[in-house]
Amino acid sequence: MKQMLILAWLVCVELSLFAQTSANTQLVLQEDKTVVNTTQQILPVVTYANSITPEDLKTHLYILAGDEYGGRGTGQEGQDKAATYITNFYENWNLTAIGDDSTYFQFVGLQQEDWDNPSLRINGKDYEFLKDYYCFGRGVNLANFETNEVLFLGYGIDDPKYSDYDGVDVDGKVLLILPNEPQKRGKFLLTGTDEPSDWTTNWRKKTQVARKKGALAVLHITPNVKENVEQYGSYIKSGGISLSSEDKKGKKKRNTATSSVYISPSMAQKIMGTSKKHQLKRLKKKIDKKGKPIMVKTSADLAIDITRTTKGFKGKNLLGYIEGNDPKLKDELLIITAHYDHLGVSGDKIYNGADDDGSGTVALLEMAEAFVKAKAEGNGPRRSILIMHVTAEEKGLLGSEYYTDIRPLFPLENTIADLNVDMVGRVDEDHKDGNYVYVIGSDKLSSELHNINETANKTHTQLELNYRYNAEDDPNRFYYRSDHYNFAKHNIPVIFYFNGTHADYHQETDTPDKIDYEALAKRTKLIFHTAWELANRDERIKVDSNKK
Repeated sequence: MKQMLILAWLVCVELSLFAQTSANTQLVLQEDKTVVNTTQQILPVVTYANSITPEDLKTHLYILAGDEYGGRGTGQEGQDKAATYITNFYENWNLTAIGDDSTYFQFVGLQQEDWDNPSLRINGKDYEFLKDYYCFGRGVNLANFETNEVLFLGYGIDDPKYSDYDGVDVDGKVLLILPNEPQKRGKFLLTGTDEPSDWTTNWRKKTQVARKKGALAVLHITPNVKENVEQYGSYIKSGGISLSSEDKKGKKKRNTATSSVYISPSMAQKIMGTSKKHQLKRLKKKIDKKGKPIMVKTSADLAIDITRTTKGFKGKNLLGYIEGNDPKLKDELLIITAHYDHLGVSGDKIYNGADDDGSGTVALLEMAEAFVKAKAEGNGPRRSILIMHVTAEEKGLLGSEYYTDIRPLFPLENTIADLNVDMVGRVDEDHKDGNYVYVIGSDKLSSELHNINETANKTHTQLELNYRYNAEDDPNRFYYRSDHYNFAKHNIPVIFYFNGTHADYHQETDTPDKIDYEALAKRTKLIFHTAWELANRDERIKVDSNKK
């Protein structure tokens, strides 16, 4: 009898604590008036979040980022193995298959483009591809032309404070430009400080402005050709992958008028000729000293043939669907994304991509499992959730572009948000431990989304939420560099979760032994809690800001 009384007392205490915990949590959620109360109790969400463990994440990642999976290169055998592993996981946990032919796949039409013996000749002298010059396989516009005039256009900058384009017609011309930007008396001319502007840090910007002004090609003078070819070999040597022409029918065509080629200083000087007046070092020094542009017309004979062969293949976005429980809300959709491709195999190097983006890939697996457990116990999300592992992010955000721009499987107007997870397993040089995460884009379109993420963190994970890379003038432009952006451009609120870069970024040394699994688990829990609130609140979040 005494034991029974003690047991009854313990049950009463537990129920009392449960009620107090639930009430306290409601008060925390109500502190910020922009956050609508959740309809779920606190203890169930914590229970499901706690099913996300460092051990499970580590088990998945050592497989997906192991050598057997060959770096999950787009279109390579290793990526197919990863797709099988992920979809088998979905099937074991009974996620709904809503892809093509009732599978977990959304097939994406892609085309592999390989170099077809590029050639470049200056004044009758042939130069060697990958030794004297290079092009990026992705983003280069093919070129096949001859010309006897090249314009040296200084730094190729067009800025209110300094412009090499003032009074110069570059339409249909080939431009030769210096790297970086002018410096006067040790200070960068455009910023007036020791820090360069984005004309230096954003390597695409000079080509973009040349394209807008109608230039035929841009020859970028590049002092470190050999080092760049070694560092970015996977982007240069393999040509490129793009969405197939068939799948881009009806889609606005991109401007493909301007080619971009990176040439050695000796090649550039060959174009300028032997005149002492036109020595590149002399011209650069003169521009920097006076802070004024210099344009030189040359009469060099230039012949460029940069073409590629094309072969089509099918890529795969991987889709795991969890239907919402609320008949009134289940047509609204929350999407959680991570790309499961990486750089694959190049020569004898395997780019395992444990952090990029094996970490995001396994985070999605654990969140999917947690949501399925909740649904099986009657606590499933009110809104529907799509867990989507996208392909070909490393080739230009192609898998997510295919979903948003060409063939969304659910109406985009019903998509309430995209939470994108790309590199969340490491600690960067600015932090001593992993108790942080960079949050990008949360306030660009919805202040409510930003506040929900803040509240989820305050209530459950207490990470340092770092908004450094969310700044409008962030020279890294990370907001535009992962799959969430394809949703944001359609006015769908997004958050991009990120751990920052590190020395192993895009190197063969990005391996699973370097992951901080405790940090990975804690960051994944934050994303899960934010997703839980988005999926269960009474009202969908509003699009009330426009910072994109």
